[in-house]
Amino acid sequence: MVQVVDIETRFDNRFTRQFGFPKERPATKIQGLMQDKVRDFIAQSPLLVMATSGSDGACDASPKGGKPGWVKVLDERRLLIPDVAGNRLFQSYLNMEQNPQVALIFFIPGVRETVRVNGSVEIVDRAALDDLQIELQVFDPDENATILQGIIVRVAESYGHCPRALAFSRFWESGR
Repeated sequence: MVQVVDIETRFDNRFTRQFGFPKERPATKIQGLMQDKVRDFIAQSPLLVMATSGSDGACDASPKGGKPGWVKVLDERRLLIPDVAGNRLFQSYLNMEQNPQVALIFFIPGVRETVRVNGSVEIVDRAALDDLQIELQVFDPDENATILQGIIVRVAESYGHCPRALAFSRFWESGR
């Protein structure tokens, strides 16, 4: 049985009491799984930003990218993000070892909407990716472009995010 909680109870905090509660539409779009629209957006997205934090609260936000479809939607509750070799500082991975919580925001060039996914991670080795037949999917690979390992994200929340920030910034407009 699904427990229904009203918006004011779910989002009751000092900020909503001071500035107002969310309207029903944004409050109810947050889902515990990835609906078709979210999965389709992720399949078309060439870029995401992944936010992590360690047990000490130190944060990291790291862009990750590839050809559309490089992030694999395994099912409505799991994503697979292949890790393409980068600067080898491994800040996100060190954080995820201490704190498995992760936040992702996906972008599609020219599209003002974004998709957000929050959840927990499991780091998987290259052998697991080989079993899933995961291949490198990037534009213009350099000599270091290889998949090292991967991240399986177990989705706790997902939703489409409104276009206001990208509209306010005119982010996709050239010649500003």
